Amino acid sequence: MTTTLTKGKALAELAKELQLDFFLVSYTDLLGGTRAKLVPAAKITAVENDGACFAPFASNLGLGPDAHDIAAVPDPSSLIVLPWQPNVGWLASDVYLDGEPFAASPRVIFKKVSQQCENLGYSYKTGVEAEFFLLKKSEQGYQIADTQDTAARPCYDQLNLMRQFELISTLVGYMEELGWEPYQCDHEDANGQFEINWTYTDALTTCDRHVFFKYMVKTLAEQRGLTATFMPKPFSQLTGNGAHIHMSLWNDGQNIFADASEEMGLSGIAYEFLAGVLSHGRGLAALCSPTINSYRRIGATTTASGSTWSPRYISYGGNNRTHMIRIPEGGRFECRLVDGAANLYLALAGILAAGMEGMAKHLVIGKRLDENMFVRGLEFSDLQILPTSLLEALQCLEKDSLLMQTLGEQAAKTFLDFKYQEWNSYNAQVTTWEVEQYVNC
Repeated sequence: MTTTLTKGKALAELAKELQLDFFLVSYTDLLGGTRAKLVPAAKITAVENDGACFAPFASNLGLGPDAHDIAAVPDPSSLIVLPWQPNVGWLASDVYLDGEPFAASPRVIFKKVSQQCENLGYSYKTGVEAEFFLLKKSEQGYQIADTQDTAARPCYDQLNLMRQFELISTLVGYMEELGWEPYQCDHEDANGQFEINWTYTDALTTCDRHVFFKYMVKTLAEQRGLTATFMPKPFSQLTGNGAHIHMSLWNDGQNIFADASEEMGLSGIAYEFLAGVLSHGRGLAALCSPTINSYRRIGATTTASGSTWSPRYISYGGNNRTHMIRIPEGGRFECRLVDGAANLYLALAGILAAGMEGMAKHLVIGKRLDENMFVRGLEFSDLQILPTSLLEALQCLEKDSLLMQTLGEQAAKTFLDFKYQEWNSYNAQVTTWEVEQYVNC
């Protein structure tokens, strides 16, 4: 549903108009998990006013079992009617604690940074390229759902795409119903991997839609006996899942990143913003590539197709997918650091804060590199390398005062605590590879 439909209307009124029996009141925690309560439409007025109450220790927000209840206060402008269950409406929510916005809520964090941007007179618009795999689970583990999808270089393969036509076309149809304006879908570079693109909009809406998109894809896949995963690198020999973000700043309906007279079509403000993002690249890695598995994607040397399509250096180029930042055309640029596991509220909060700092300090960007960085990256010794592990990324985040300030003390501490626990748990495991490699020592 669109903001135009919901603006100024109470949820009870919308329930009658749209014939909704239930609302799914949802919030996203610091690790990107979505939590929800199903609220009968007859009781939605109280929830709209006071929120749906949750025991906060049950989700990843850093509060203990002794903490007061949190309240998920739904945002009516985010309303999405489930296309496959049209008597249910989904709502993104802001988390409140003791009557105040909870500082460690990802959506609250992003809205705070977005408000700073609006105070400067700008609106931040983004689009996301959400990649996912379709898998089947067997006794041997997860495998590509389509057993005929075996080509070494399957990207854009027509047959592989059309064998999943029923699911893909259903998704596209639902997105059209919701007014998202999907415009392309394709088979991606890995076997069993797909991408659906929809039209960019304000960044908060993009975040909300990305949360719902993942829920929708997983639900429809489950209904067909499949598993959809946005995991950054589910198979060592295949390309991983990115969630590349395209972005621009707008003022009074004008794209201020656009400058038709400049070689790449970007304005001076756009380059300052871009310089800010690059200057915080190592710290941003923890927010944009937030799992152990993320660094299998970033650190990959090659794949069956011959290319990883993931950045290794903090660099930018033109329409060149070997860089962290790509400029595909005038008026926007793409950050390729973001992967399928990212909590988009946190990733975009960090990117926007970094970009605004670049503008405030009038940072001067370095030279554009029109090179294949997968082949020639080592030749540029002055370039910083992205972190090669979650541990390194977390250490970079801790050293980045801007990003730590953007998260806020409570969210930063909680995020780091959870992520260091994740690292320690992983590091304590003895893998099959290690046993085979070292058993004869």
